[in-house]
Amino acid sequence: QVQLVESGGGSVQPGGSLRLSCAASGFTFNSAAMSWYRQAPGKERELVATITSAGSSTTYADSMKGRFTISRDNAKNTVYLQMNSLKPEDTAVYYCHARNLFFAHWGQGTQVTVSS
Repeated sequence: QVQLVESGGGSVQPGGSLRLSCAASGFTFNSAAMSWYRQAPGKERELVATITSAGSSTTYADSMKGRFTISRDNAKNTVYLQMNSLKPEDTAVYYCHARNLFFAHWGQGTQVTVSS
């Protein structure tokens, strides 16, 4: 059974940092591209960042470039999202997503709130 469990969300002041983690199980982790998405209240879910299965390539949404970093540890079956210089508009539920040739799966999400 595929499982993605996010952690690391919380409340932070503008300019602060958070690191999200997503622990994966139930599939061959190094076969899947991993992504982070987010969904703010009243808005559609949007792609934040993607990392290839081997971790050799990453892509980011324009508004996150230079502030967010996606990484993965295939030995720990975990993908991370380091978020720096957080802004109030980064407030959202952040979701982990796994995809390979055979499946696509979502985590349950973790709330990130940026507020003074």
